[in-house]
Amino acid sequence: MKRAAIAIRVHSGWGALVAVAGDAGAAAILKRSRIAIMDRNVAGAIQPYHFAKDLPLPAAERHLARCAASSERLAFAGLSEVIDEMAGHEAAVAGCAILLASGRPLPALPRILASHPLIHTAEGEFFRQAFWKAAERLEIPVAGFRERDLERQASSVFGGATGQAHQTIANLGKVMGPPWTADQKIATLAALLLLAGQER
Repeated sequence: MKRAAIAIRVHSGWGALVAVAGDAGAAAILKRSRIAIMDRNVAGAIQPYHFAKDLPLPAAERHLARCAASSERLAFAGLSEVIDEMAGHEAAVAGCAILLASGRPLPALPRILASHPLIHTAEGEFFRQAFWKAAERLEIPVAGFRERDLERQASSVFGGATGQAHQTIANLGKVMGPPWTADQKIATLAALLLLAGQER
């Protein structure tokens, strides 16, 4: 059974997912999908912090907890389906890579809700955490990859084969066809880094 890695680039309320097998020289995309992790029946679920900023603090905390529970449930269901599908490809999911932003710790909730930039930062982290916790519940090893560090990590892990890794990703786009945007390209690189790192 071949090894595969899932990688997810998160947006507000959803994640672009790829499942990748192989290495920098010969990779295969086993699945690509968009997994929605916001419950449209819950008011404010798409932008939970934007919605919470107009609420009293206790109500804001309850709203965020309710949205977190529903997002984690949807992320768990989505990842469970991917894992089941991998079995059909005779692949075992060896890990999950989640793309990160700056990685700076967030302040307390009142400070977040008072700052529009922090609200955006918190929402990104909110949805990343939903996928992270879902992967942990499924007992999949999770690794975070800061986007701004990917090229440095690729050079460190792949060395002289870094150019080959980028060419492999470009060729995958030609084979797969659209969509093959920054979401899929960056996620595929993170997945290949995760697989290569596990082999070292």
